Amino acid sequence: MLETYKATIHGHTIEWDGNGPDELKDGQELKVKVIVESGEKTLPKSDGKKMAEALAKIAARGGVKSIPDPVAWQREIRKDRPLPGRD
Repeated sequence: MLETYKATIHGHTIEWDGNGPDELKDGQELKVKVIVESGEKTLPKSDGKKMAEALAKIAARGGVKSIPDPVAWQREIRKDRPLPGRD
């Protein structure tokens, strides 16, 4: 019987997306056929803690020096327009 499980392979380790085959719980060997899904690129997980630390350092230095007015910069980047009836 053919059963399908989703997983990600990291080097020689399989990380199951949910529950893996029941046979693995008993420590049995299991023959598998791996089909690589094309078109899906797996990006490394970002480290939110490191990102927060980096942003805190930038804020502690007074922000990005090349952007003297962050609000004006953001409006220009987003090309904000005034909404009717709002100031």
